[in-house]
Amino acid sequence: MSAPRDFWLSCGHHLLDRDAGGRLRVTEEFLKAYLARPELVPPPQACAAERALHRSLLHDPRQCVTSSRIAAIADADARENWQMMISWRDHLVKHRTLEAAYLEIVRCNIKFPHVFIGQLVHAILRNALDDCDDVSVLRAAEMFFRPQKLLIGEGSVVAVDEEMESSLDRQPRSPLAELLGLPATADVDLLNDATAASYRERSDRFDMALDLAAGQRGLAALGVVITRWLSHLLAIDVAIETLTELHDARLSWYVGLSSDATRIGDAIWNGGEFSDAMRAQLVGLFRLTFLDPADMIERLRGEPVYLLVAMAPDEVLRVKPQNLVTGLPIRDQEAVN
Repeated sequence: MSAPRDFWLSCGHHLLDRDAGGRLRVTEEFLKAYLARPELVPPPQACAAERALHRSLLHDPRQCVTSSRIAAIADADARENWQMMISWRDHLVKHRTLEAAYLEIVRCNIKFPHVFIGQLVHAILRNALDDCDDVSVLRAAEMFFRPQKLLIGEGSVVAVDEEMESSLDRQPRSPLAELLGLPATADVDLLNDATAASYRERSDRFDMALDLAAGQRGLAALGVVITRWLSHLLAIDVAIETLTELHDARLSWYVGLSSDATRIGDAIWNGGEFSDAMRAQLVGLFRLTFLDPADMIERLRGEPVYLLVAMAPDEVLRVKPQNLVTGLPIRDQEAVN
């Protein structure tokens, strides 16, 4: 029996259509899935106006919702949730694809809840990686929309989903759990040749650890995710090389893929010292080269771009994929339609 091909069912990709270019089109089924969120399902004590709005949108999720219909809801928290939901829905449906909706959010710095934007990234990546056979790349892609707790040991850097790690007890159970510093109730496997076959069927549990140590497959897989993300969203082809040391590289251009990475890059750019503390926070370093130099702004053509990935002081890595859209020296940043 062949291994299952599907993965990340929780992103709702089955509810979406695809256009001729392979990008995601919003459907009524996808919009209705939001109405099942606990924040929007009216509780038994909900007022008649809230129940009526929810029932009406289940019938026609694209219908116009006036501000007066939301203002009629008695509960203040419910009103706030519905205001945000309708604003989010309106943003999605006014764009031809989810990819275009995401690009406008990033380029115009539109403020939406992180959970909504993370779900959008989740769905877009599921689409971009549909034909990917390397589950290490799929696991690395989780870092684009789920924060990771990094477990640091002697020569070891292991990424575990932060939400899962924080929900576990603190008594070690097995040699692997002890090695990773995980608790007794943890059902976590390190992704490797022996466990890779189980990734897809358990992918929505986000319960597999990824080795990000130098020389292991995790960082190389993250580099592949970056190339696929840029190709799908911006139609730009790049080559990415994983580096182990910054050495004396001249940072003609750099992009921090997390807030701390940007801070480190700024310090180096401004002639500051690359301190031991910064070095300890730096998890990954990549050199990006545009395969078509014409995609770059003219003054930087032929120069490499450095990508920095760094964890926060609490050893949590929060990757910001939007920085790849806004931070690269791209000549033409017209939105994908």
